[in-house]
Amino acid sequence: MPAKGESSLTSTAPEVALPSPRRVLSLLVVAAPHHLASLDLQAVFRFLESSDYGFEVSLQVADPAQRPELLELYRLVATPALVKLLPDPRQVFAGTTILEQLKGWLPRWQQLEVVSGLGMSLRPAESDGSRSQRELQLEDQLLVLRQENDTLIERLGVQERLLRMVAHELRTPLTAAKLALQSLQLGHIGANRCRDVLDRRLGDIEHLSQDLLEVGTTRWEALFNPQRLDLGSVAAEALLELEKLWLGRDLEILADIPADLPNVFADHRRMHQVMLNLLENALKFTPDGGRVELSMLHRTAQWVQVSVCDSGPGIPRAEQERIFLDSVRLPQTSGTTSGFGVGLSVCRRIAEVHGGRIWVVSQPGEGACFHFTVPMWSGQHAPGQNPP
Repeated sequence: MPAKGESSLTSTAPEVALPSPRRVLSLLVVAAPHHLASLDLQAVFRFLESSDYGFEVSLQVADPAQRPELLELYRLVATPALVKLLPDPRQVFAGTTILEQLKGWLPRWQQLEVVSGLGMSLRPAESDGSRSQRELQLEDQLLVLRQENDTLIERLGVQERLLRMVAHELRTPLTAAKLALQSLQLGHIGANRCRDVLDRRLGDIEHLSQDLLEVGTTRWEALFNPQRLDLGSVAAEALLELEKLWLGRDLEILADIPADLPNVFADHRRMHQVMLNLLENALKFTPDGGRVELSMLHRTAQWVQVSVCDSGPGIPRAEQERIFLDSVRLPQTSGTTSGFGVGLSVCRRIAEVHGGRIWVVSQPGEGACFHFTVPMWSGQHAPGQNPP
């Protein structure tokens, strides 16, 4: 008879080991709708569906435009981002290497869960070189702290770059206002036209000052308001504002905008900034008697392509990617033109936040053509707006 407190087997049937419940791996994807359709995030979703690391994966998706508090809660520097909520500790992955980071960390999470399932009382002997559960936890926490430190350093860099961008954007309406006053003095425009330009440019400066207050949150996507937009009218406004740069220079200004060009889904002020930046650069680098061409084309069922071409000195192939980085200016132009060298970087960020892209085609001595794409309007509504 077994002693008190002990139990005895009452059946000779063999024991059947029940499978232990799978731990939940809770993940949160913070991404705008156009990011969700990107190849990078689609690859992440396919990987999570097809892989089995012993977890029950719970995946949530949140739009930062509808839930901006998540950016601060999880200290997100940029989107799209993947946040591991459970099991602890929390981790954040961002950038274009989310899939690679996830593949590297999943085996570690699995290893930690296996050790946790054995119980704290099963400590490995120190002599066999293995590590205890506590050591594994401390190692992972150290890696998380290093990752957060890198994230904070990157965030400071992002804030610095955004400040430079806003400083550059302030220069654009100031330049337009100055040109309007000069045109008034020369009799090229009337007082009413000058007053209208000044009113709109002062309004731009007011909006930019509000953006400057938002820079500390690094919520670039929160700084634009997409809507149904006639891109041809935006281009016409930009050309008229820059007329001081081409009047009297014998320049050939060509505009090819189809009458049936569909509307786009974009932020009016941001598209105006891109147009001003690209047209101002084209006019600035084109010699007297040269040619500047603005064209728009309905490329596909989803995109409108805008092109601004000039007959200036052109851009070396080796520099055609670098010019879209922050504060990069070509050596051959830095001594003859003014600015902070972030105009094209601003254009890149605006194009990307709309889900499009920007690129340049150029040969030295043969001018340059800048192209960018804008999503076509097809009944979309800005984040936070309800359909009528």
